[in-house]
Amino acid sequence: MQLSPSLSEMETEPCCEEQRDGALDPTEPEEAEGISELAESNSVNESPCGPAKEDLELCGEDPAETESQAVESRGTDKKSLPDCRQEGEKGECKVEKKLKKTNSWKMVRFQDPSLEEDVVERDSSAEILFPEYAVEEWTSTPFEELFMAEDWENITEDRLLRKKVLQSGDIHVPHATWDQEVTVKMQGVVEDRTVVEKDCKLVFVIGEGDVIQALEECVMSMQKGEIALLLTDSQYAYGLLGREPDIPAWAPLLYQLQLLDIRDKPDPLTLPIADRIRIGNQKRERGNVHFQREEYGLAARAYCVALEVLTTRSKDGNDVGMKEEEEEVREYRVKCLNNLAAAQLKLEQFDEALHTSRDVLTLQPDNVKALFRAGKLLSDKGVYDEAMEVLKQALKLEPTTKAIHAELSKLVKRQSGGKDMQQWRVKPAKVLGDDITPFLIPSKKKSSGISWKFILGALVVALGSLVTSMVLTARH
Repeated sequence: MQLSPSLSEMETEPCCEEQRDGALDPTEPEEAEGISELAESNSVNESPCGPAKEDLELCGEDPAETESQAVESRGTDKKSLPDCRQEGEKGECKVEKKLKKTNSWKMVRFQDPSLEEDVVERDSSAEILFPEYAVEEWTSTPFEELFMAEDWENITEDRLLRKKVLQSGDIHVPHATWDQEVTVKMQGVVEDRTVVEKDCKLVFVIGEGDVIQALEECVMSMQKGEIALLLTDSQYAYGLLGREPDIPAWAPLLYQLQLLDIRDKPDPLTLPIADRIRIGNQKRERGNVHFQREEYGLAARAYCVALEVLTTRSKDGNDVGMKEEEEEVREYRVKCLNNLAAAQLKLEQFDEALHTSRDVLTLQPDNVKALFRAGKLLSDKGVYDEAMEVLKQALKLEPTTKAIHAELSKLVKRQSGGKDMQQWRVKPAKVLGDDITPFLIPSKKKSSGISWKFILGALVVALGSLVTSMVLTARH
C-alpha cells in the first residue's frame, strides 16, 4: 500500500533532550528523518525532540512514536509525485497546487512543498484522467452490481478483486512480475464517486508494499498500455482501518488505471549513496506507517527492504572516501534496525529481535534502546549474567530511566529465584560515575521476634479474665 509520509519514517529525528518518565517500551520503533517535512509539530515517529510516545524514557529513535503527529515527505520512492505538465490536451494532468496536508495514508496527496507557502485543497472531482472512458460503471453503477457483473474478469478466486479491460495493451510485451518496477496512471473513487486517489505517474515496485495489494495484483494481470477498471474489496485495499479522512473502514474502491511502463528495478549498489539514503528512508517511512496500523509483518518487510538499500558498498568502487555519507548511512541503518527489532518483538520473533539488536550494537555500541532490548531479551532467555552487564551499560548511559531500573529489579529477582524479593525497591537514580552498583537496596526486614504489642495485649486479656472470675466468686 502506498503509505503516507504522514507517518514519515516514524522517525523524524531522535531527540534526547526531553526525557520523559515512562516505561521503556522495547517494541517502539523510530521515525523518519531528513527527507520529510514536518507538517505539524506532530510527527509519527520522532519529531525533532518530539513526542516520542514510547513507554521508554529513552530519547531515541522510535518508528511508531507519535500517533497524532504527521510528518510529510517530499516524495516517496515508490510513489512519484504527479508528473503533471501544463498541456492543453484533454486527459493530461494540469499543474496543481499543493494539496491539503492530512495525516492519512494517501496515495497521491501532496505536491512539492517547495512550490509555495500556502496549502490549497484541490477540487479533485473536476479533474478526469480518462475522459474518454467515463463509462456508466465508472460514473454511477452500484459496486454490488459490479461485483456480480458477468463481463468483468476475476483477478482472484474469491471474486473480491475484479477488472474490466477498456483498452487492450501490447500483447508482445511480457506481463509485469514480482520485484519489477512499474509506472501507472490511475485514479480511485469510493462508492459515492468521490475521488480519493489520483496520480498521473505513479511508480512502485511490485511486492515491496508501496501501494495497496489490489494495485500490485492488477498490474501483474495487465499488458503494457492497457486501460482497465479495477474493483477491489476492502481486504485488498485499506481494510478495517480505512484511511483517514477520506476512505472509511471496510470501504471497497473503484479505480481507472493504465499501465504505462514495466522495467527491472534499479540495483541499489549502482546508485549514488545520496539516492540510497533517500530511497531507504522512504522505505522506512512505509514501514513506520504499517507499524502504526499494527501491520507488523508488512512493517518488518519494509524495514528489511530499506536495509538492503542502505549500504555503502558499491559495484564500481567510486564511493571510497565518502566518509560523511558513509556515516550518514550508518546512522540510518541503526534507526532502521531498531525499527525492525520493534516489529519483530510485536511478532514475538524474540531470537530475531535479539539478533537485530546486536546488529545495532555492532554499529553503535552505546545505543540505549538496543541495549535495553537486548538486556530484556537475554533476561527472558535466562542468560542472566550477560543480561546484567548489558542493562548495567544501559543504566550508565541513562541513569534516570525507570524502565531500566524496573528491568534490573526483575532480573535480580529472577537470579535469586524469586525469594525475599517482595521488599526490594529500586535505588534512587543518583548514580552518575563508573560505579553504578548496587542497583537495588533491600528495605529493612521486620524483626522475627515476638512483638511487644502482642505481649501487652495478652497481659490485658489475662488480667481481664482474672478480675471477672474474682467478681463471679464474690457474688456466689
